[in-house]
Amino acid sequence: MSTPPSGPGGDPGGDPEGDPDGDPGSDPGSGPEGDLDGDRGCDFCGIVSGRLPRTVRHEDDDLIVFHNELTWVPVMYLIAPKAHMGQEEFWRSPLFARAAALAIDIGGSDAPGGFRVVSNFGEDALQTQEHGHLHVIGGTGLGLYVDFPRKGDFWLRRYGRTEYDPNRKRRSQGQSP
Repeated sequence: MSTPPSGPGGDPGGDPEGDPDGDPGSDPGSGPEGDLDGDRGCDFCGIVSGRLPRTVRHEDDDLIVFHNELTWVPVMYLIAPKAHMGQEEFWRSPLFARAAALAIDIGGSDAPGGFRVVSNFGEDALQTQEHGHLHVIGGTGLGLYVDFPRKGDFWLRRYGRTEYDPNRKRRSQGQSP
């Protein structure tokens, strides 16, 4: 099943230099009326319900796999449960084993030279969506870290500083790193 891509120029989601978690941005028209579970502003629930268009790679009764709106590497998918649940809840659920197996199957098929399965937990890891999910990335040499356009000034554009300091938040709260 496939949903038409959104964004300028047919690109599935728009800005390829945006959000580091690669998750869909907020939709100004989001609200409880389009969400299956009544999860206000949840982009992934909006994708599951069809309110937010995405190109779907796989869908079954419990899981959806769709193309990430970012295009840093040729293969960028998000695998999410259809029911709204947080990241930790998803990882601890019986559904997670199915999602992991699906990630391996799709990664092996679409990136036979190699791929990564990644998840972000919390602010320091740049998790931007509360809805639990996995990333499958590959299709090119990934190196130590994924490279993407304008990587050099990413932190400045995102956070107003030139590099990422994971201890900054802790120091601002009077905690030691």
